[in-house]
Amino acid sequence: MGAVEQIKGELIVSCQALPEEPLHSSFIMGRMARAAKEGGAKGIRANSVEDITEIKETVDLPIIGIIKKDYEGCDIYITPTMEQVDELVKTGCEIIAMQATDNIRPNGENTEQFFKKVREKYPTQKFMADCSTLSEAILADKIGFDFIGTTMVGYTKQSKNLKIENNDFELMKEIIKNVKHPVIAEGNIDTPQKAKRVLELGCYSVVVGSIITRPKVITERFVKAINENK
Repeated sequence: MGAVEQIKGELIVSCQALPEEPLHSSFIMGRMARAAKEGGAKGIRANSVEDITEIKETVDLPIIGIIKKDYEGCDIYITPTMEQVDELVKTGCEIIAMQATDNIRPNGENTEQFFKKVREKYPTQKFMADCSTLSEAILADKIGFDFIGTTMVGYTKQSKNLKIENNDFELMKEIIKNVKHPVIAEGNIDTPQKAKRVLELGCYSVVVGSIITRPKVITERFVKAINENK
């Protein structure tokens, strides 16, 4: 079984911590990945060359790699330019994810224009499209992304009123019905029941992050619930 086939029907754990977060450390992310593997995860999603390198030295799971970088005046921040793609290819991560939303990239290109250049440069690399709407997913599928993700649902202006779990994952069902490439569920999949359900609906695999690997966020959820009763 190849590395990518290994994640089919399985859990991928997103091990990420931004610079302003308490657990920001490649060493800690490596340990987080190890804990995820020991818990039964079959893949890891990670941010930055440093974290990916550390994780690869710690576990032998396939990695969905990204680089988050903000550019002034640009709404795309997940692997936004060829510079980040080049860096991720060098890490050897099995899948590279990039934001494939209906926004203009820092170099003035749209997703279709940018991905055409990426695919020409790296024809054998696997790529995942982080989408926020049905139309974005359909376009990503059409232009040849290997995996279609729901990562950005609810996080863009065009998807601000969408919630992935609404009407028993209605949006997910529509995406699966309208694309040919495998769909990876991601974004606010924050309970075991949701993770199980998206796989039942036909998703290739499911990525779960904050509810497993971000203790600050998890703590805030408990505190908010407690304070509601005060």
